[in-house]
Amino acid sequence: MSKDKTKAMKTVETLNEGLKREYRVTITAKDIDARVDDEVKSIAPTVRMPGFRPGKVPPNLIRKMHGAALSADALNKAIEAGVRDLIAKEKLRPALQPAVTLGDDYEAGKDAEVTVALEVLPDIEAPSIEGLKLERLTVPADDKAVMGKIEEFAAQMKRFEEAPKTKKAAQGDQIIIDFAGSVDGVAFDGGTGEDMAVEIGSGQLIPGFEDQLVGVKTGDEKVLKVTFPEDYPVENLKGQPADFAVTVKEVKVPAASKIDDEFAKSLGLESLDKLKEIMKDQVEQELNGLTRTHMKRKLLDQLAAAHDFDVPPTMVEAEFGQIWQQLEHEASHEEDVEAAKAELEKDKDEYRSIAVRRVRLGLLLSEIGQAHGVQVSQQEMQRLVAQAAQQYRPEDRQRFMEYVQQDPLAAAQLRAPLYEDKVVDFLFEKAEISDREVTREEIEAAIEADDDGHVHGPGCGHDHDHDHKPAKKAAAKKPAAKKDAVKEEAKAEEAPAKKAPAKKAAAPKAEAEDKPAAAKKAPAKKAAAKK
Repeated sequence: MSKDKTKAMKTVETLNEGLKREYRVTITAKDIDARVDDEVKSIAPTVRMPGFRPGKVPPNLIRKMHGAALSADALNKAIEAGVRDLIAKEKLRPALQPAVTLGDDYEAGKDAEVTVALEVLPDIEAPSIEGLKLERLTVPADDKAVMGKIEEFAAQMKRFEEAPKTKKAAQGDQIIIDFAGSVDGVAFDGGTGEDMAVEIGSGQLIPGFEDQLVGVKTGDEKVLKVTFPEDYPVENLKGQPADFAVTVKEVKVPAASKIDDEFAKSLGLESLDKLKEIMKDQVEQELNGLTRTHMKRKLLDQLAAAHDFDVPPTMVEAEFGQIWQQLEHEASHEEDVEAAKAELEKDKDEYRSIAVRRVRLGLLLSEIGQAHGVQVSQQEMQRLVAQAAQQYRPEDRQRFMEYVQQDPLAAAQLRAPLYEDKVVDFLFEKAEISDREVTREEIEAAIEADDDGHVHGPGCGHDHDHDHKPAKKAAAKKPAAKKDAVKEEAKAEEAPAKKAPAKKAAAPKAEAEDKPAAAKKAPAKKAAAKK
């Protein structure tokens, strides 16, 4: 019957312009009715009706009872089959999911006329991978680098010791406070807390909160006046002015951390040598990440310079939308928000060009991977899904994994960064690579030199971290944060520096747990003052 149905469908191409295609597909009433018959036969054994034994209800009564639902389901399945047949017959390679529209004049029992609009992937000549030459900058993980990492870690493990009761709090000090927040004199949920430790100057709390604690001492009571940020995660507090009645219970000052065997033992290690061993591994990972970042950028530059072809506008718009959303988010955190957003608007066309480059590189890497048999194994895909599922609450993880299994688009988005990284590794193997040992400062300067003329931001799964932007304008802005799943080398350094420990998180628990980042948020009792 499927073969007959395919013949019953009529297809007319109505648009063929660049990468845009549009078709009018006519699905006959006979085809739809045949599918209804199939569905009736399928559900007949389960239909129950008074006066009939199970499975013996006449087909005409089943149609009478469930006719509208069966017809709608049959129409949807016919349309899905029609689109699949169209793509196969015309040998189309859709860039994104086709847009399918049923004619407004459709009536049950008549032929259905459907418009199918889509953009196709461009035909790309088999990319040449010959002649690639790259320089690999390497940095040794010497003792100085390892000790620097330990000192950095020790600074993060900052300890505080009690100060005299007459000590006035200064930048860098820690104070222990009780607080009670209110808006227009009315207390709000999550607006009170006790014994909360606040490090002045940490930037963890609402803008203005910490600054007003400078100069307080043990026993002081003070009312702080602040305004919640416009992007605060609690809807009824966004942009609202608030008062916080604060009681200072203790002022503490930073205590020096001596890096020795005792410091290592405080971390659960047997000696400083063991700590050095662990830190050396971390330093090597960081330095290898810098090496890879620099070499990958140079590789992508060579590919971009050697290939130029049209890309699907819808893919560009989707990519641009993500870039722009990230940049607007960052601009909203600048001191002068309006000026930052105005500067962005001036460069909007250039960011759109970045989106074009990203999409082109994504298609190019995909074409290279397919041509040379690069694949993501089932085991690798399972690990990806399991890792992504860890963002969610334990009770939601299985549902997320099932969603990815059932939605090809979601699976493709999850797979894309790893696939492209594997293609990059393949190209590294094919390239002629020369090694040069440099210092960390030199390789960071080389990457920063690229950053002066490039902007980085999240994409639709593409890990393209080399996007051209004029140097004179890039310096005025912070680079957009990278969130691509496979950018392991950037994760540590790109993580928001002002993110607070979970125990001091911002949003009320019920609101936070509906989001992937729920694991990073904390009880509501200390929420109110948080950024």
